[in-house]
Amino acid sequence: MIFELIKKRRSVFPVQYNDKPISKSDIKEILEAANWAPTHKKTEPWRFKVLMGESKTALGKFLSDTYQEKDPKPKTVTIKKLQENPNRSAAVVAICMQRDPMESLPEWEEIAATAMAVQNMWLCCAEKGIGSYWSSPGLIKFMDEFLDLAEGERCLGFFYMGYYDGELLEVTRGPIEDKTVWM
Repeated sequence: MIFELIKKRRSVFPVQYNDKPISKSDIKEILEAANWAPTHKKTEPWRFKVLMGESKTALGKFLSDTYQEKDPKPKTVTIKKLQENPNRSAAVVAICMQRDPMESLPEWEEIAATAMAVQNMWLCCAEKGIGSYWSSPGLIKFMDEFLDLAEGERCLGFFYMGYYDGELLEVTRGPIEDKTVWM
């Protein structure tokens, strides 16, 4: 049932991943789920760049080097995390959004559509027992130096994926009644 899957979805961080690889066919299926997100005016703004193997190492190096270059007081723990997270992951997907060149709709709607595509990926990962996490570090504004971004395309973050061992913590939510006004 979809409601149970939605409640099962969790952020699973790269430090929790094991070494089990994710098949290319599973990644393609996860991306295909993303492709079925709602899209206003059919702009389909989501774009994905899948990093596996050596490209993950290059991403970690780029992120840690850029952080050290841009931050006047870089923290050793952050440097290490930026270097290690991509390699701890079976795959990293750069989440990008291609702005409609005609600007026929507000940018936030294309960002929202891309976020819905990522939610589809996340649910697909949850169903397959693959841990995943959307990270949006401040460094994404520099990703045009690393990724081959088209004109009007920008990086919105990274979707880390990997298998994990053990059970995930139970998550609770406050009552929906506290967040709803019936009119």
